[in-house]
Amino acid sequence: MSQKTVARIMKELGLKSRTVKKYKATTNSKHNLPIAENVLNQSFVAEKPNQVWMADITYIPTDEGWLYLASLEDLCTRKIVGFHMDERMTKELCLKALEQAYRHQRPKEQVLHHSDRGSQYASLDYQARLRRYSMTSSMSRKGNCYDNACIESFHSVLKKELIYLHKFKTRKQAMEKIFEYITCFYNGKRIHSSIGYFTPNQYERMLRSAA
Repeated sequence: MSQKTVARIMKELGLKSRTVKKYKATTNSKHNLPIAENVLNQSFVAEKPNQVWMADITYIPTDEGWLYLASLEDLCTRKIVGFHMDERMTKELCLKALEQAYRHQRPKEQVLHHSDRGSQYASLDYQARLRRYSMTSSMSRKGNCYDNACIESFHSVLKKELIYLHKFKTRKQAMEKIFEYITCFYNGKRIHSSIGYFTPNQYERMLRSAA
């Protein structure tokens, strides 16, 4: 269907598209902390669960102010294996998401952890936690959003399918909706073409059964 046809039908039905006006940077790469090598290097392929985890932070507007969401996605299953929300964008936000992912998944082999160069992920505490969990750190090149495309794609889908359709009065209200979206809908019901039109939970179970 052409763009003009869509526009005409929308006009007849009284529909208007959602426009995104607010933008807030979530990556502070202007720091003197050590930067990990870009080990992943846009090789967005994983043969089994808990082989590669992608990490990123995004923001959600509410009437009380910004709410920040740190997420970790399994590259193989597209499952969101860990996430945490808070009103401040700190390393603790990311650490709690990582702790949740490790506690739930319990990876038996080494995980490649890929993120941007943000100060939260480059912090000494976060890197120490990765070493404790026997994970290898990988970081995107400066200013290259494509290096972390998969997890950024998830955050984009989250906003299009949930955030832009609601006006949240409180952070608590937003947190409840996001929790439900990720745990019930995204991981449990939403199919993905990249994994054969299965849900992340289904695909993970299939791979574990086969193993």
